[in-house]
Amino acid sequence: MTSMTLDLHEDESRRAQKSADRWLIVGTILMGTLVLGPFGLPVFCRGIYLLRKAQSEGLSVRPMMVTLIGYVIILDAAINSIGWGLDIFANHALVTRTIFTAWGNLMDGGYFWHYNELWIGGAGAPGEKAWIIVCIVVVFPMRIAAAIGFLQMRRWGHQWMVVTCWFGLIAWMGYILNMTMYADVRYAGVAFPVLGWWLYNIFYITPFLAIPYLHTVNREVFSD
Repeated sequence: MTSMTLDLHEDESRRAQKSADRWLIVGTILMGTLVLGPFGLPVFCRGIYLLRKAQSEGLSVRPMMVTLIGYVIILDAAINSIGWGLDIFANHALVTRTIFTAWGNLMDGGYFWHYNELWIGGAGAPGEKAWIIVCIVVVFPMRIAAAIGFLQMRRWGHQWMVVTCWFGLIAWMGYILNMTMYADVRYAGVAFPVLGWWLYNIFYITPFLAIPYLHTVNREVFSD
């Protein structure tokens, strides 16, 4: 009887986790597209609610902190991959030229200054373009793969999450320094220079707040 009760508990826990993850995955995908972000947020919150409900019922589901860190990092990498992917591969499309130059006029002149004048197209600052390519090819795929393993409670996922969070911190610092080295050009004549800089850059540091948790969490909860 005890064995049957334990089996039932595991089945119910697995079913609750999958149900919550379906909502969380769909919400993250929608928010990752930028345009559909407002529709994705309530879907994501529904998944969080189901997970909390399962925890309150005593089911063995993934810890909330692991869930939030994993999905936020996937979202962070996906949003940047889409935006910078358009800058590299669709820089001559009408919608891209319109959106990016409008963004440049509003907050970040790096996307207006000599746009589409490099041999590769897109953002015209060589330092900007270098960071875009490095992040798309190396950093963001690594972070998404690590987050997937992390959400599956795999030990390699935890290990690579630590590595990629520190890697991401280096990329963030390098990109911020690159932006501010020629701030007199990049932010001259834009609508929201200083305020705009903080509005869209402060959020990129949030995934790195996971670093203390990753270094202090009991690693034994992650399986081989």
